[in-house]
Amino acid sequence: MPTSDEASPRPACRLSGYPDRRAPRLAAGGRGPQTGASMLYNLLTLIHVASIIVWVGGMAFAHLALRPAVATLEPAVRLRLMEDVLRRFFLLAGIAVLLAVASGLGMVGLAAAQVAETGGRFRMPLAWNLMGTFGIIMALIFGHIRFALFGRLRRAVEASDWKAGGVAMASIRKWVGINLLIGACVVVIAFLGR
Repeated sequence: MPTSDEASPRPACRLSGYPDRRAPRLAAGGRGPQTGASMLYNLLTLIHVASIIVWVGGMAFAHLALRPAVATLEPAVRLRLMEDVLRRFFLLAGIAVLLAVASGLGMVGLAAAQVAETGGRFRMPLAWNLMGTFGIIMALIFGHIRFALFGRLRRAVEASDWKAGGVAMASIRKWVGINLLIGACVVVIAFLGR
């Protein structure tokens, strides 16, 4: 009967778990001892996942729970509340976006370095390419929401222009919905793309 190492024609990269033709074979069970690089990779993964939870989870809460709950409030009360909530959330989400991008790049860099150490040529898995591409798109959409659309909402609330505030809020809602959908796709890719 073949061992797990014999059954796998393409051993996995020690850090990422993704196949690489020239990666060294690992100890039984596919796990070697924790090295400094693998501990750093695990820390980056933790930061990455926690950032995505804050970012995508916050969008889901705001879009699917908070927005419908405040829909019955008078425009002045609703828009002031949403401006205050979004101001606080965008601060957290901005940090989460930066951490997600930085940790994602760090994980790719560590995996590439590990493959290069073995004499291999690093080829990013399709799932990573998709997640990275969608992540960049999401970050750009977040930037548009935060710096363009939210600015319109703030100015409308400061001027007590509830009609303009409603228009700005509708635009924010639309783009958050799009970003939430892309984020859900990224989560599916992350789990099914292994």
